[in-house]
Amino acid sequence: MSVNLDSPELHSTASVLPAPRAAGPGHAIPATALPQLVGEAAVADIDAVADSVTAVMTGAATAPATTAPGAGEERDGLDTRTLSRSLFQRFATLTPESPDYTYVRDTLIELNLPLVRYAAARFRSRNEPMEDIVQVGTIGLIKAIDRFDSERGVEFPTFAMPTIIGEIKRFFRDTSWSVRVPRRLQELRLSLTRAGDELAQRLDRSPTVAELAACLGVSEEDVVEGLAVGNAYTASSLDTAPTDEDSEGPLAERLGYEDAAMEGVEYRESLKPLLARLPARERRIIMLRFFGNMTQSQIGEEIGISQMHVSRLLTRTLATLREGLIAES
Repeated sequence: MSVNLDSPELHSTASVLPAPRAAGPGHAIPATALPQLVGEAAVADIDAVADSVTAVMTGAATAPATTAPGAGEERDGLDTRTLSRSLFQRFATLTPESPDYTYVRDTLIELNLPLVRYAAARFRSRNEPMEDIVQVGTIGLIKAIDRFDSERGVEFPTFAMPTIIGEIKRFFRDTSWSVRVPRRLQELRLSLTRAGDELAQRLDRSPTVAELAACLGVSEEDVVEGLAVGNAYTASSLDTAPTDEDSEGPLAERLGYEDAAMEGVEYRESLKPLLARLPARERRIIMLRFFGNMTQSQIGEEIGISQMHVSRLLTRTLATLREGLIAES
């Protein structure tokens, strides 16, 4: 039989349902607002409606514990998908300024949260808390609800799952790397991993950079860059304990080395003003001798003086620079 959803009998039956929570993504569906949300509908009996809506709100099975004789075979029930379809039809007629817009939108979010939990379960092996993955997937669900067009004849779960999974994958791509690298290099690294495994099986050895470049159709420089990107995925703590028996101390004490040229930095900085004050000929002789690696005879031929004269000028100039350094120290 057909029952008017605005009838007092339906409202008296719905009054035993849980009270609605505050508006938001996690609120339940007030049974008294159901006729206004989904419009006119035909259902088999009042108890079936109450059981279906209660199951939607509590997450229980849609089948009631007890039903009227023959009602289970005759009715379709307001399961989650059917109710979502009706709400989407209602949602399409609303504008963001409408009083019911936020309420219908939030109801659709809660009804379809099982899609998010189903998609998040695929990533349970990751090191991220499941609560964070579900929250990120819910963002994808909201985007799918805002973009869904029920007139296209596509079921909402089919439309929403790629958006939800894509949002979760984007979350891992943006947060799981220790150092932020461009998306192009992240995708190149994944392509290199797949190509490396295929070539290793085919060639029975590790592929070379040239072979990887030819397989992917990229330059060898891109391959080298993509391989180096893998070092940015994880980072080691400087306090990491040594794994080898011969190593001692944390990683911070085992990195680096003594730079032998460090002591010369102070001398070079002190010599710069002294060299700038030298006459042009003496400065040129110093440059040819110590930076051009020329002998005194070659310098004499270059400047046009004897080798003996070059030797005396070098000795005098070096003595002047030495005295300048000693005076500053």
